[in-house]
Amino acid sequence: MAGEEAALAIAKVRGGTEVYIPPNPAADHWLTRLIGREAAQAVAEELTCGLAGLRVEIPLGPAGHAARQRAKVDAMLAEGRSERDIALATGYTIRGIRLRRAKGPRRDADNRQMTLF
Repeated sequence: MAGEEAALAIAKVRGGTEVYIPPNPAADHWLTRLIGREAAQAVAEELTCGLAGLRVEIPLGPAGHAARQRAKVDAMLAEGRSERDIALATGYTIRGIRLRRAKGPRRDADNRQMTLF
């Protein structure tokens, strides 16, 4: 609703925590200062429907450890590295590496909830 750049900024600054989103963020609210008035209002409107504030858990997104490890595994797979080398370098099991390879792109998508990105 506010764009990928805004979502990444939110994840970088508040990822892994719970935040309060008011229905109409003030000019000095952290969200407004971070992504700007229009984008903050768009986020607030989408999440609160303009009715009442809401507490939201912010995902870590691509800045999170798991996402970095998945990216590392994917990069090593693309380089043609052996499963053993990948497992030793990343802490993944060989079975986990085989599953990542078999599932193909966007294997970490979870459609059960709204996405921040």
